[in-house]
Amino acid sequence: MTFIAVGINYNTAPVAIRERLAFPTDILATALQQLSQVQNIQEAAILSTCNRTEFYCNASSADRNILIAWIASHKNLDPASLAPYLYSHTDRSVCRHMFRVASGLDSMILGEPQILGQMKTAYQAAYDAGTLGKQLGRLFQHTFTTAKKVRTDTAIGTSSVSVAFAAVQLAQQIFDKLSEQTALLIGAGETIELTARHLAQHGIKRIIIANRTYDKAHTLAAQFNGYAIELAELPAHLAEADIIISSTASQLPILGKGSVESALKKRKHKPMFMVDLAVPRDIESEVGTLDDVYLYTIDDLQHIIDQNKDSRRLAAEQAEDIIDTQVNDFLAWLNAQSAQATIQDYRFQAEQQRDDALQKALSLLKNGIPPEVVLNRLAHSLTNKLIHTPSTQIRQAAENERYDLVAAARDIFKLPPIQ
Repeated sequence: MTFIAVGINYNTAPVAIRERLAFPTDILATALQQLSQVQNIQEAAILSTCNRTEFYCNASSADRNILIAWIASHKNLDPASLAPYLYSHTDRSVCRHMFRVASGLDSMILGEPQILGQMKTAYQAAYDAGTLGKQLGRLFQHTFTTAKKVRTDTAIGTSSVSVAFAAVQLAQQIFDKLSEQTALLIGAGETIELTARHLAQHGIKRIIIANRTYDKAHTLAAQFNGYAIELAELPAHLAEADIIISSTASQLPILGKGSVESALKKRKHKPMFMVDLAVPRDIESEVGTLDDVYLYTIDDLQHIIDQNKDSRRLAAEQAEDIIDTQVNDFLAWLNAQSAQATIQDYRFQAEQQRDDALQKALSLLKNGIPPEVVLNRLAHSLTNKLIHTPSTQIRQAAENERYDLVAAARDIFKLPPIQ
């Protein structure tokens, strides 16, 4: 079996491409089950975030083109046009890549913690869909262990940085005082919660949270003395917002050029700062052409992210050492699995020989043979049975000049060096 990973991320593909390969929650289970039925693929998982979509598989072939063909077919894309944006890994490289991703070493913001939760969500989705087996499941578990060790043993997560934090940092550059601004947050997921938390810590005057499900918006808004609305109420409240940050799983834009134009008129063209953290995008790109609107996508946060990388470089170097060790540990476990059948067969053979020798010994005892005589015969007989086949094979190996097998036998049986 071979591990294969294929994916795109913020480094290899612009948001326009990434949003076409996104897998929202409502189609993920079906997609996983379809992927696991592709020829040669035995296990499958899909990680889909705003910054990356990655496919992890355990397959009987290392041919990545089978996986790429399925991705292109599922998303109605031409494989040739998709290929330039893709990267791929196999076996050891897959392990290392997953460990780095989960540890935040491959993130737009170095060391950001959200990706570990997203990786766990990908694992749970594959588990629920029945597309995980022993090997890929164990790889995910080792991935989580490695990420936790990186966070515990290095300073990679000491600074409060994330895409949400970068968005708030950018808002601080636009507005002198957040304490005089109203923020409208669209969505109620982890990214929006983190954004609200950072805004509150920086003294934002007022927070409005809009979500398709009002109860979720209300629960989140209550934590920050905010105000909750449904998405349908957005047009009525848009003009109140100085800062708009959106992160939903919607497949269609939520804010269009027309509604923003209307809001600007009500605001008498007072500037609006917008950050679209969603993939696919929540805010139509045409909104950015409007005067008095400062629209940023997730890709535009890169310059802020670059500033954070320097402070985490040393911790990242330490993390790479941890990951190297953990990759070796996982591959040692994986290699041991390939020997498991041999170990089981050898144990079964030895137990049969033991049972045969024991039955003969019990028969001798029933026939009145003294116990000490029976025990001596049992020990002698069992020893001969256990060493007969290995002794014969070692002798034949030497006769055939297979001295490597003779040396391996001495190593396996822990025999002292030949003097």
